[in-house]
Amino acid sequence: MKALFFLLTLFSALAAAQTYPNRPVKVVVPWPPGQATDIAARVMAQKLQESLGQPFVIDNKPGAGGSIGTDVALKSAPDGYTLLAASSGPVSIMPSLQKLPYEPLKDLVPISLICRNAYVLVTHPDFPAKNARDFIAELKANPDKYTFSSSGTGATAHLFAELFNYSAGIRARHVPYKGTAPAITDIINGQVTYTMETVAATLPHIKSGRLKALAVSTARRAGGLAEVPTLAESTDLRDFDAAAWIGYAAPAGTPREILQKLSAEMHKMLEAPDLKEKLTQLGLDPAPSTPDEMAGFLRREQERYAQIIKAANIRVE
Repeated sequence: MKALFFLLTLFSALAAAQTYPNRPVKVVVPWPPGQATDIAARVMAQKLQESLGQPFVIDNKPGAGGSIGTDVALKSAPDGYTLLAASSGPVSIMPSLQKLPYEPLKDLVPISLICRNAYVLVTHPDFPAKNARDFIAELKANPDKYTFSSSGTGATAHLFAELFNYSAGIRARHVPYKGTAPAITDIINGQVTYTMETVAATLPHIKSGRLKALAVSTARRAGGLAEVPTLAESTDLRDFDAAAWIGYAAPAGTPREILQKLSAEMHKMLEAPDLKEKLTQLGLDPAPSTPDEMAGFLRREQERYAQIIKAANIRVE
């Protein structure tokens, strides 16, 4: 009887995967529109819709550094019809900063990474520093005089800015916002001094001259900002290398056949030259993976950020 039950379950799962999806799929984005995770999730949702013949509908549920939307997605039915646009902040970082209503490594199952994205140090164009070295010197000479924004306390942008401040030996006042767009807007308006934000979110403002880019966070220059040096090459922060990630995941218990089907589709799309070019132009570096590869990556990322947070003594206010 047990063998028969196993076979029936297996055939049922295979049949579900073959017909999946047969109705619209919701993709929960735990950030506001315009944030890097939202941008990448929308690009991928459109491609999946074209390939699989059903709507992949973006559902923005921002708040609490991405943890609200993440929790909503992970508590949804594990049937493949609610997916999570997962990202560094609520999955890899926040578990080391505060108690969450979910455990990422237990409550989600990976589908595929979409991309990794560099962050960039930006200021208002009128800020006197011409480069990152001058910027650090100015802030070190004036502790607590200047302010930096982030998309929310505990968000990836907050962590990377704190890591930069700690590494450079500077002190500045944190101004958290509810999302990336307002955090950037107040730098453009001159109300906040600087931020570390994704290339994807800042690129249009840098190209238009409304923001000044001083350096990127990764060891190599970012594809969308090849003319902007890295912190490692332009300052004394020789080992500075920080990048976020974005991917698709689902609630634990989602049939593996569905995960593999979605992952295979995403891998095929992310290897296509047109999508690669589009993501690069948006400031995102394509990084497809299998579910198992992403699972290993998530374990390593959570360990890595825990070490960074401990070393820099970063705390959520």
